[in-house]
Amino acid sequence: MKALLQRVLGTTTAGESATATLLFLSYPGMLLGALIGNLPLFAGAAGVSLLTDHVLHRRRAPLIGRLGRARAGLTIRFLLRELLLLLLLVRADLAEPALLTVAVAGFVLFHAFQAPHTGLVMMLRRRRRLPVATRNIDLSTLPVPDGAPRGLTHRATEKMLHLELPLFAAVLTAAVTGTIEHALIGAAVTTLAALLYLLALLPYLRAGKLPPSPEHTLDWFDGWLRTHQPTVALYFSGSQDSAYQVNMWLETVERLDAKAVVILRERNILPQLSTTTLPVLCVPSAVDLMNLDLSMLRVGLYPANVGKNLHLLRVPTMKHVFIGHGDSDKLASINPYTKAYDEVWTAGRAGRDRYALADVGVRDEDIVEVGRPQLAPIRPAGKPVEGRIPTILYAPTWEGWTDDPGNTSLILAGENIVRRLIESPVPVRVLYKPHPFTGMRSPAARAADQRIRALIEKAAADRAADPRWAAESERTAAERARALQMLREIDKRRAADTESDELGSWDDASVSRDALTPPGRAAEETALRAEWNEAFWRSFGWWEHRVVTGPAPLLFDCFNESAALVSDISSVVSDFVASGKPYAVTDSAGLGAEEFRRQNTAVRAAVILDNTAEGLTELLAAVHDPAADTLAEERVELKEYLLGPDRPTSPERFQAAIDDLTARAEARNNGVIRIPAQATPPTTAPAP
Repeated sequence: MKALLQRVLGTTTAGESATATLLFLSYPGMLLGALIGNLPLFAGAAGVSLLTDHVLHRRRAPLIGRLGRARAGLTIRFLLRELLLLLLLVRADLAEPALLTVAVAGFVLFHAFQAPHTGLVMMLRRRRRLPVATRNIDLSTLPVPDGAPRGLTHRATEKMLHLELPLFAAVLTAAVTGTIEHALIGAAVTTLAALLYLLALLPYLRAGKLPPSPEHTLDWFDGWLRTHQPTVALYFSGSQDSAYQVNMWLETVERLDAKAVVILRERNILPQLSTTTLPVLCVPSAVDLMNLDLSMLRVGLYPANVGKNLHLLRVPTMKHVFIGHGDSDKLASINPYTKAYDEVWTAGRAGRDRYALADVGVRDEDIVEVGRPQLAPIRPAGKPVEGRIPTILYAPTWEGWTDDPGNTSLILAGENIVRRLIESPVPVRVLYKPHPFTGMRSPAARAADQRIRALIEKAAADRAADPRWAAESERTAAERARALQMLREIDKRRAADTESDELGSWDDASVSRDALTPPGRAAEETALRAEWNEAFWRSFGWWEHRVVTGPAPLLFDCFNESAALVSDISSVVSDFVASGKPYAVTDSAGLGAEEFRRQNTAVRAAVILDNTAEGLTELLAAVHDPAADTLAEERVELKEYLLGPDRPTSPERFQAAIDDLTARAEARNNGVIRIPAQATPPTTAPAP
């Protein structure tokens, strides 16, 4: 019920749900107070309405966006409160003509300021936006003056509307006291404050307060590219939720022995980009990107197959490589679009064989096996901690773009998997980490996810009440409390950093100018993430079932906490193979174990589950008793087949592939350039 309420209200926590409920109830309260002429009831409901609205805005609750899309945005909610106040004056026989005149005229005059204020804010935002947003590029020679102070621009619409409060409160006071002067003073204060707000913004439209023109800015970036001379570009386009696809490659590209640059195409990816020392160019316009001088680039790396890749693929002086964002047996790993690239880099031999079997036009000589450099954080199985129960991670993939039952186990098998794990005779702890896209397209997947969350929450509550775990809970209470406090402190530090970066959504130019990663920042954030991760796992009992969502902890952190995995055909399985631990994969399409193994390389060393999940008995036996782990040797062989050999290391192979392709691009360019010089100009034949 709680999950359903949060879903309906568009909230993420119980506190937000309670706040949203009070907001919704406040309007009937104001209406009732107005209809019966009860001024205290109306004033109390209006106060609750204003306070809850403000709190939800501060927390950026999704409900606020939903209300806006439903044409019940912030301005409408303020107007509704004002109309209900006027209704109160009429119904309570407080509507003296003079008071009504002041109230109506004051509200009309105040809202007359809204249009110029909104237009001014939008104009400033547009003129403060560079055609190329950046990170880690020194813009000191591109004159970018400071924009308007944060106090004027941050949540500007909300601040402007709240200037109405003196008038609103003064009208209520005048209604109680019968003194019209209160309303006149309130109207004057509100009108003057709105006017001053407008006047304070106007100076920032002066030419001296605006960044250079788009043409000048693009010319500057051409000069920067020619001076900096990057040879490798990590290119990415996608939705805000897909930022993980580029983030997983940042550290690998940073370590390259080559100058590299990150090229993004959507501004909303920038705030989601992990800390990096690489220079970042975000170029939303295809025309701007295609007009930039990119002739110095030699290798383009593409983590995703998207239409906007075309805008860089057209550059002939570089070689283009599809590197993907995971190794799996999904159809995405053999997409015919991949023919567009000069090369396709796979983790191991398995990727090469997939393309050969699929016969989608990718030639074998264009495939290079480079391993998976990102898998270094995955630890192999360690010695079990005495007295602790093992953890089983259920990490289903999302439902995909089609209704193929083989896309995800979530819909047909998810509840059976979780229920059997929870009810296992030999107890285990269940971690459930759904894919971040879960339910994005399929209502059935979304509903299954909610039911599984409810199952785990109930099982966690039942286990907390079980006497078997009570003593351990009491013994570790102080340690868990300290870990929770540490989490709060780290989250506060992170929130402060986020708060300081919020201006980026408004003043693009200033953020690009100032966004230079300090030399030790990446190392500090890595250490902070490790500290947060350790505190997170200590903040709840090692016996407690848990739903794990959000960007942290990372999936690899969940791998390291788990003794086994249950998942679907996805890169999750291939990555988990690096740990050497037992795992199970669900045959949701009902192909049968033999055919399922034949079609999907990554399940050759897996326990195969059907939609009833009965096969979990075999997986749990392997977890509890190494002697019962009959697939251990097969996992060792599969690891090399999927991910490549341990020597040379994956980073070394990746660097070698970069060097080779760079040399080939240079040879191609030199050859093209020499041809005209070597050609003999045609001579005019002598006249007969």
